Amino acid sequence: MTMLRSILIGLVAGQRAMTPLAALAGAARRGTLPHDNAPARLMATPLVAAGGVALAAAEMAGDKMKTAPDRTVVLGLLARTITSGFAGAALAPPRRQAAGAALAVGAAVAASFAGLAARRWAMDRWGQTATGFVEDALVLGAAERIVTA
Repeated sequence: MTMLRSILIGLVAGQRAMTPLAALAGAARRGTLPHDNAPARLMATPLVAAGGVALAAAEMAGDKMKTAPDRTVVLGLLARTITSGFAGAALAPPRRQAAGAALAVGAAVAASFAGLAARRWAMDRWGQTATGFVEDALVLGAAERIVTA
């Protein structure tokens, strides 16, 4: 149960690679992360926090473009692996950061493929932009809840 946040943030990263960074940044700046560790302290740094938020915003904007690559391309999976591992470690209990990172990465990779299938199904019915905004809202809301719960 104590590793649930790490797994859940991995599911978020599977949909939007940079959203975990933005959520961590906000929680770290507010001092509401569940553990005080190196990743949490790094995300509390103003420049790093701003970078995480900017990357998340850029990714969300880019997702609505017709030229946006699938989340399962190699670079997309690499980004999800890095950010989910970092976020999973930040949310893991003390001395369990490696396990938290591994669980988050596994969840992110699996969620990337499942999320792509679901998004393709939704895009066939409602289009890329509308489904992207709905996905953004769900992912951002979930990320905020995960990092501060």
